This record gives sequence, C-alpha cells and structure tokens, in this order.
Amino acid sequence: MTESNPIRSFLLGLLTWFIGLLFFFPVFWMVLNGFKEEADANTDPKLFFDPTLDRYRDIASGDQGLLSFGEAFTNSAWAVIVSTILVLILAVPAAYALSIRPVAKWRDVLFFFISTKFLPIVAAILPLWIIARELDILNTRLVLIVLYTAMNLPLAVWMLRSFFQEVPRELIEAAQLDGASLRGQITSVILPIAAPGLAATALLCVIFAWNEFFLAVQLNPVDGSTVPIWVTSNVSTRGNFLARLSAASTVATLPVLIAGWVAQKRMIRGLAMGAIK
Repeated sequence: MTESNPIRSFLLGLLTWFIGLLFFFPVFWMVLNGFKEEADANTDPKLFFDPTLDRYRDIASGDQGLLSFGEAFTNSAWAVIVSTILVLILAVPAAYALSIRPVAKWRDVLFFFISTKFLPIVAAILPLWIIARELDILNTRLVLIVLYTAMNLPLAVWMLRSFFQEVPRELIEAAQLDGASLRGQITSVILPIAAPGLAATALLCVIFAWNEFFLAVQLNPVDGSTVPIWVTSNVSTRGNFLARLSAASTVATLPVLIAGWVAQKRMIRGLAMGAIK
C-alpha cells in the first residue's frame, strides 16, 4: 500500500474547505444582512456594522404581506407534515412490493413512477387549477397536501425500494418461519432495519414540500399562503428591502435546518445504505 503524499492531502483538504465555504458564503451573507439596517444592506458590502434586531421585529409585526409568519408557518407545517406522513404510508407497501416480493413487470412500475416527474409542473397547472376549483379546495391546505403527496411519492418509492433491498432476506425468512404475518414482517423486521432510510426519505420529502413555491402561489394566493409566499411578500416595490428579506429568509430556513439536525445521524446512516447513488 502506497503512502499518501502529505502535500497532496493538504492541498486536497484546502480545496475541499474552499469549495465548502464558497457554497456556504451566500447563506452566511443572508444571515449577516438580516442584522443590518436597510441602508447598510443595500450599499457596499460591510462585514463590520452595528447589528440590530429591527428587521426581525418588522417581520414579526406582520405589517406587510398577505399573512403573518405565524399563519404562513401553520399552513406550511400542516401541508408538509400531513403530506409526508401520507407519502410514507403509501410508499412503504409499494416499495415492499417492488423489492421484497417483486410484482410482475416491476421495472415498468418503477418507470411509471419516475415518468410522472417528466412533465413540467407549469404544463399541468391549468388542469390542476380547474380540478381544484371544481372540488372547491382552492385556497385551502387540502389541495397542497394532496399535491405534495403526489409530488414526493415517486421519490419516496424509489428510495425506500433501495433501502428495503438492503434488508437481509434471512431475517424475513426467519420471521416467516416464526409465523409472522405480512404486517408483522414489515413492522417488526423491515422497518426497524430500514429506519435510517425511512428518516432520510422523510427528511427529503419535508425539504421539497417546505420549499415548494409554484403550486402554493398558483393555488393558494391568499388564505392558504405558505412560508415561501410569505418570504416574497417582504419584497417592497419602494426598494430598500434586502435586510428585511434576508431576515425573513433566515427565519424560513430554520425549521428545515432544525429537522435536518434532529435527523442527522439517521439520515447519514440512511444515505450510506445506498439509497442515493
């Protein structure tokens, strides 16, 4: 085994740190701008300034925008949590049928799932709007719950299928010999082993649903506005809104960061199982 070149390792580490900081810098600058006065945020870049919480007080007061942050957060939380639970409930049996006991023509089934992502969402928005209007669910959380479930379900099925394939078949056969039913096999053997993958899948569904903007702005312009719409409502036509917008964006990213931090260990283990290749 050849020894690694210390200079090469140092340069590679330096390059890795540089790329990481390059990707992190826009987030750092956004957080920094949130503590500035509007005049400082809109002029030449400043690293040193007198920090203020006035922008956070502005967005908390809700003096602008369609909804307050509390209302937008509630709408987003309901849509994200309920849709993620529905996605997992529907994806687990589908992934089981495509991995542990493959159904006939399972490749065609997988292709069908992924083909639903081929159509640009902008091409489907008009029929979706008409259907939502006819069902009288425009401007409601329900329409977002249904659409976010449909949006994330193909991804969840593909990921969970890969996780379930990593479950040793010997354990499933042992559970069958012990007389475990299909439900018992899934709940007592498969899901505990694939729990890290389940957490990684759920987190990705949460991220995609939380950040979704196009469907929310088209189908919920007022009563069902979500956090991404609330963020854009902090843009003022009078200019000088960069500091306020940065503060709103920082607040909007916190729930996802907290969720990622809570699920960090399980997510890393899940990704290491080979779900994302």
